Amino acid sequence: MIKPADIQEKEFTRAMRGYKEEEVNEFLDQITVDMDELLNELKETREENNRLVQELERIRESEGSLVETLTAAKSLMADISASADKRAEVLLKNAELDAELMRKSAREDAEALAKESIAMKERFINFRNSYKNLLESELQRFESLSGELLPELGVDDFDDLPQSEEPETVEKEEDPLDPDSLDKTYRNLKY
Repeated sequence: MIKPADIQEKEFTRAMRGYKEEEVNEFLDQITVDMDELLNELKETREENNRLVQELERIRESEGSLVETLTAAKSLMADISASADKRAEVLLKNAELDAELMRKSAREDAEALAKESIAMKERFINFRNSYKNLLESELQRFESLSGELLPELGVDDFDDLPQSEEPETVEKEEDPLDPDSLDKTYRNLKY
């Protein structure tokens, strides 16, 4: 490659009818200046090109890093989403299990109350029958001893006595599982 100094130092042989030396030297001086400017521009352009290539490499590296970061973020978001879905499933299953346990407990409580109600009814019936039997046995005993207890009346049997009228009572059949009925029955048994 020709350098500006080569142009300046170039000597041409003289011929008879050659060019004017001053014009050639002026032209060569212009070419030298222009070539010097072009070489400086080329040098600056190469330096700029090298700088841009280095920056491009740095950007590519950071782009790769950015892509890796985005990929990791996507993966993390997918993991978080999957974890949230699993947690929601677990919470839902736990809630369903709790609800089932509550239903089961309520059924067991209802069954226990029903059994207790039946037992209370049976106890009431047994108590009523025992009390009725007691009253009947006492009435028979009273009737058999009536002559001895009241000899002045001269009555051995109370069947001959006039009967007092009892008011008619209509017994309402009670539901043994009705809470009010159970409450009344329990209160009656208690006192």
